Amino acid sequence: MKSFQDGLQSISLHVNGVERSLTIEPRVSLLDALRDHLGLQGTKKGCDQGACGACTVLVDGERINSCLTLAIAYQGREIVTIEGLAKSGALHPMQRAFIEHDGFQCGYCTPGQICSAVGMLDEFRKGAPSGVTPLSKENGASSELSDAELRERMSGNLCRCGAYVGIRDAIHEVYGATRS
Repeated sequence: MKSFQDGLQSISLHVNGVERSLTIEPRVSLLDALRDHLGLQGTKKGCDQGACGACTVLVDGERINSCLTLAIAYQGREIVTIEGLAKSGALHPMQRAFIEHDGFQCGYCTPGQICSAVGMLDEFRKGAPSGVTPLSKENGASSELSDAELRERMSGNLCRCGAYVGIRDAIHEVYGATRS
């Protein structure tokens, strides 16, 4: 990290499989770095307070609200935005499922919803409990993604249009198709 006299910092972020260099003020959020400095407009700015989830991205496979974090803190970490989920021109299964189940209306929250759903399913598969997870004797966490479990785990992502039924159905489809 190189300092400049005008308060700017040169940083490098690994975004969607590509190392990207940029020069920013240390106080720039990861969200603003992605949108304003790297041109990745898929991640949306909703509330800018971490309450709506429109800015959700994956960092090292875990979902975060990019509006609440400083870009400078994520050097050396693998950041994946909605643009990075598709591989070789093929949509990610969650992206396809959202389309098939009409998991969006205006689409503003959709990138954050999809990134959050991808991260949430990974957390669930690893056995991370939620506030409504019934404990089982085998591994301490539920093995079934109930509607209550899904709602709790996705509660940080709001949809102003109310497309929750399609969102739920899309997540259940991907979960069912990828269960071991």
